[in-house]
Amino acid sequence: MDWIKVSIFTTSEGIEPLSGRLYQLGITGLEIEDEKDFKDFLENNKQYWDYVDDELIKEKEGETEVIAYVSDNAAGHEMLMAIRNTVAEMKQLDDENEFGRLEIHIDNMKEEDWANNWKKYFHPLEVGEKILIKPEWEELKDNTDRIVFNINPGMSFGTGGHYTTQLCIETLEKYIKPGVKVLDLGCGSGILSIISLLLGADSAFAIDIDPNAVDIAYQNAGMNDVDISKYTVKAGDIITNTELQNEIAKNEYDVVVANIVADVIIALAPKAREYMKKGGVFITSGIIEDRVDDVKAALEKCGFEINSIKQRKDWVSIVCK
Repeated sequence: MDWIKVSIFTTSEGIEPLSGRLYQLGITGLEIEDEKDFKDFLENNKQYWDYVDDELIKEKEGETEVIAYVSDNAAGHEMLMAIRNTVAEMKQLDDENEFGRLEIHIDNMKEEDWANNWKKYFHPLEVGEKILIKPEWEELKDNTDRIVFNINPGMSFGTGGHYTTQLCIETLEKYIKPGVKVLDLGCGSGILSIISLLLGADSAFAIDIDPNAVDIAYQNAGMNDVDISKYTVKAGDIITNTELQNEIAKNEYDVVVANIVADVIIALAPKAREYMKKGGVFITSGIIEDRVDDVKAALEKCGFEINSIKQRKDWVSIVCK
């Protein structure tokens, strides 16, 4: 199997929060290159050597890098999109520039090559019993009675191929009925909220911390002939942005969906509870297996009753009421 080396430039202070985000995506094997950490190691272990090669010291100079490897296949390219998304979110939240430039370098691959190469792994995909996800540049070879969701996710957002998204879509098929209102927290490409509308939802309100998500979600909505009067997409932090909170609170939602990571779901749980209609459902996904108990505890603390838990590979979706 071929691998893609992904280097993320940060600071010593950024190592822990960045590594935590990558861990929640399922990336557990990381390389850390940090000048401060290396110098501390030398200082605290002087008794073991009299001389350190100047070339080694020079090699460790410069920015801090957190390095991950993803497979050069469809799953790896989906993971690369998730990495881009979580790094962009971290950068958006870093008001004081504590974590450095948070830029990504893909080894031996130019940005324009990545922009084209990832598409070769993305083909029409049947999800659940009703949905067919189709990239806009692909043509269907056969007629289908499924609801076709056309998408161009951009390079930073998921395509629907990840297990966490599929778990959400399968659950949405069960709970979306004519007249329901949907709140999509961490919408990315807009895939879950737009599919909800295609399944018959009356309206959908989608939010993402990345401002780029707004244009991409609206473009995908237009690609699927969604009535824009039924669809609202906003960028902002639902935890701290009072104006955004007030706008969301104008409605109560039958279905709230959050396909993010465990820590964000935990932080959003009280807000999800606040915005849900009585008898509504909260669909969560993006939870790595090791964090299931943490998320369950947080949901139950907020008064949610766990309705179902589904797992695919290392990824878990929790549905609660």
